[in-house]
Amino acid sequence: MPDGNRKRYFVAVNHGLIQETRNDSNEYEILLSGEELTVLQDLLNELSREDDYAFRRAFVPYKSADHDDAAEQFDDATIRVFQYLHDHGTEETRRQIEGLNVLQKLENAGYEDEGYGSGSPTNK
Repeated sequence: MPDGNRKRYFVAVNHGLIQETRNDSNEYEILLSGEELTVLQDLLNELSREDDYAFRRAFVPYKSADHDDAAEQFDDATIRVFQYLHDHGTEETRRQIEGLNVLQKLENAGYEDEGYGSGSPTNK
């Protein structure tokens, strides 16, 4: 086992899969102990639940997606997964995740643009 009690895993976030062998070029290589593996499984399960909820909310026509709590929860769950992968990933995995810029929340959401004023019906 690499790194003492840690084992090598490959994670496909899109599919919510954790595997012991690389099967897809979109997988992230990480090293985890048994306890850390359980944490990652919980994070991926949370992401899946949030994804289902956000998908159901996507069909509500009167609510802007960037002001929807479901979208925010999904974003937060996504960030938690990628942060965990970054923390436990190989050097290559950390570089890949840093290149995605998912760990930095957008600071400029465009709320100063016309239509997002305090009196706008599109504002939360």
